[in-house]
Amino acid sequence: MVVTMLEARVAEERAAGLIEAFGGTGAALPSFIVESFLVQAAGSDLWRIVTVWASQDDLDAYQASVETPEGVRMFRSAGAEPTLTVFDVAAHAAHS
Repeated sequence: MVVTMLEARVAEERAAGLIEAFGGTGAALPSFIVESFLVQAAGSDLWRIVTVWASQDDLDAYQASVETPEGVRMFRSAGAEPTLTVFDVAAHAAHS
């Protein structure tokens, strides 16, 4: 598994648009995305889209298949330019 984090500062008056853009994608997630979250740092204008991918190969294939990734488009529509960080999952725990 791989986790990506797109991060940007979004003006308070643009946050509702980001939430709306993200909320409209839930049913359309590709099968190789395990899950995705839109999170905001408490009391801050810092937002992240955290996405869990089935594999690095799936992430690479997705990035090669689109001109602009959907998460980047969401942030840009809210007037922000995100930065991307990719993490390899070294261990995982979950409720069964």
